[in-house]
Amino acid sequence: MSTGLLILIIIIVVIVAIVGFVAGIYNSLVKLNERVNEAWSDITVQLKYRADLIPNVVETVKGYAKHEKETFQMVTEARSAVMGAKTVKQAAAAEKEMQGALGKIFAIAEAYPELKANENFVKLQSQLQDVEDKIQAARRFYNAGAKDLNTRIKTFPTNIINNMIGHFKTRDYFEVEESEKARIKDAPEVKF
Repeated sequence: MSTGLLILIIIIVVIVAIVGFVAGIYNSLVKLNERVNEAWSDITVQLKYRADLIPNVVETVKGYAKHEKETFQMVTEARSAVMGAKTVKQAAAAEKEMQGALGKIFAIAEAYPELKANENFVKLQSQLQDVEDKIQAARRFYNAGAKDLNTRIKTFPTNIINNMIGHFKTRDYFEVEESEKARIKDAPEVKF
């Protein structure tokens, strides 16, 4: 075997190794990006489901508290904002509005014992709590995926490869601080 052929084989092996390495990094970015897209899709599905429940809640409460037009308008606007959100930041801002609007609706319900005992209202409240739990789980899954993708994009050597051939961008986290504070505030206090 001649030296020229050996050098050519070594060069080919090195090129194949480099291409394989770059392809592996690129494919890992594709997988992480798709996982974040899937997680975002899960969030939007749950937000839409909750938005579909909101008119039923409003109508049920309206039957008991007809004079609360401003609150009902606030809920309707918050629902529209959630449904119209296109980005994570828009959805987080709309989610904050929705949390406040729903808080007002349920505060109104507290003033009407017969509403709190209404079977439809209790069922809707249960469905809303279930969907809220699902939104929180989907949000955690999305944020974990966004963290993994963002970390991968920013670390060496992936950052160099992404800058050369990739088109992957870091993702915003879906953070709604007010809803988390409300959840913590509503937790029962335990004293011994």
